[in-house]
Amino acid sequence: MRVGPLAAAFAAGAISVAGFGDRPLDVVPLAALAALAWLWLRAGTAREAARLGFTFGAGLFLVGVSWVYVSLHDFGMMPAPLAAAATLLFCLGLALVPAAVGYAQARLPVTEPLRLLLVVPALWTLGEWFRGWIFTGFPWLSLGYSQVDGPFAGLAPVLGVFGVSFAAAAAAGALVLLARGRRLVAVGVLAALAGAGTALRGIEWTSPRGEPLAVALLQGNIPQEMKFVPGRFAATLETYARLAERSQARLVVLPETAIPRFLHEVDPAYLDRLERLARSRDGDVLTGVPVLEGGRRYYNAVVSLGTAPSQAYAKSHLVPFGEFVPPGFGWIVAVLRIPLSDFARGGAAQAPLRVAGQRVAVNICYEDAFGEEIIRQLPEATLLVNVSNVAWFGDSLAPAQHLRISRMRSIETGRTMLRATNTGVTAIVDPRGAVVGRLPSFTEGVLEGRVQGYAGTTPYVAAGNVPVVLASLGVIAAAALAGRRRAQKSSAGADLPA
Repeated sequence: MRVGPLAAAFAAGAISVAGFGDRPLDVVPLAALAALAWLWLRAGTAREAARLGFTFGAGLFLVGVSWVYVSLHDFGMMPAPLAAAATLLFCLGLALVPAAVGYAQARLPVTEPLRLLLVVPALWTLGEWFRGWIFTGFPWLSLGYSQVDGPFAGLAPVLGVFGVSFAAAAAAGALVLLARGRRLVAVGVLAALAGAGTALRGIEWTSPRGEPLAVALLQGNIPQEMKFVPGRFAATLETYARLAERSQARLVVLPETAIPRFLHEVDPAYLDRLERLARSRDGDVLTGVPVLEGGRRYYNAVVSLGTAPSQAYAKSHLVPFGEFVPPGFGWIVAVLRIPLSDFARGGAAQAPLRVAGQRVAVNICYEDAFGEEIIRQLPEATLLVNVSNVAWFGDSLAPAQHLRISRMRSIETGRTMLRATNTGVTAIVDPRGAVVGRLPSFTEGVLEGRVQGYAGTTPYVAAGNVPVVLASLGVIAAAALAGRRRAQKSSAGADLPA
């Protein structure tokens, strides 16, 4: 296969990463996927299509997930060659998914419009869904996340991020048809998709519940390399106590592992200080802190202090190698210098925390990348809270990408999302996915605001990813069946006597 198409596929994948950052560049990933679809149409064989998909994926993930190297080498202290090799293998492993999409779409004998508007979108969506659960899942850079500022985001409360991915992939296919002269069909599809998204965007799926709540999100900006240094512990605690005392909020939220020591080892006087602060405002403090249970098992947790009875949430979806060690990989602990790297998994059916007059669905770090796990606490929860420590990834693409993911969760659920992080991006996201307040990254500060709790059930909260997955499977099954019937008719026609 010629180098030119492979280079173009790699460039398209790399360029598409621009659509997952802070700027509203939702058209860039659409154009990039359209370029890949165009190359697929010109591929001579299914294997060539697979190579193109793999190369596109390599560009997408090597650029978009390059921050894995930062966490492994800069903060995990893994030797540079080993960290580079691990990052490369991880990204190339992810690239196998678009490779499989390229191969499968080439094997299905359908017309060009059906291929571009239905088959490729269905396969792309299934590939993203598969990537979101295999080996505990990594749904980062799913196409739908690039569309939170565009019209297709209106589909999110109905079909979730994967439904948005399907629509975006179909729009990319329509762009290819437009370039190939099928203007009527292409314009009609683009108008229908944009119109449907815009119309759905106008629906208020949830309604306000209770009075607006004064909140304060604390960003301590504690350097990751200093976070677990014993001599730094007192200064870290004092930073967060001082920031909490600067606000007058009823709900104060500290980041993931803001207290970098087991809860039972913290001076009770410090916890009393936070609790008295919360009680003086008839409210509560939520803080990230590891919790030891039974002398052996420990959890990455968020605990409440204040007016409400003390409650806790334990992280359920753990990061492989960073928070738990998969069987057979114990040797990696000797390579990575990551404190608390073998957490126990919290329960999947934890109830929302009842604090500050709200029912708060807490999620920790990249748990909010899994929409079906967030909706486990809904519709009971009135507010979403994400606590993170993305300092592990330094000044990379990861924080902005993570903010987009949180914005999608707000749109899907019709809830406000509060994000309290160590170094950024600390933000308040409204139920329509708009960022209504944020702190500059890598600064110490307090983000204050008044937020509204919401009640109600979006279609996505009710059904999760099942409808879009079944619809995508139906498209592929119908295409395969139609191809088989066509092949049987051709075979029967060839067997007729002359």
